[in-house]
Amino acid sequence: MLSEESYHVALAAYLAAGVLAMLLLAWWLGRRWPNGWTALLVLLCGALLLTPAYPREGVETFAPALVVAAFQMLTSGVESAQHALRPLAFACGLAVVLALILRFTLLRPRRPAPAPAAGAEGGD
Repeated sequence: MLSEESYHVALAAYLAAGVLAMLLLAWWLGRRWPNGWTALLVLLCGALLLTPAYPREGVETFAPALVVAAFQMLTSGVESAQHALRPLAFACGLAVVLALILRFTLLRPRRPAPAPAAGAEGGD
């Protein structure tokens, strides 16, 4: 079993790896896709990787909800995985809403500057 200190170290390492994966995905997709789609995929990736859940009742430590849900669904069925699927669904919904807000506020495409009128050059 893990001691409390080693649990915190393992949790910090997992969170750091998840954030690094999000940053690399943002860097890779940012060069190829529009900003709105990149934000959506990066936030969904973060929601899936970083959402915590309790592995089962009576346990006081967290585990990644995606791993808990997959394991519970494969071993005991969908009903036993509901405690991990609910936070995942909430986090994914929150990621979609946040991506939409970012798309319409900070990440909207820039409009080109209007071209000067042909007769407004001055002179004669």
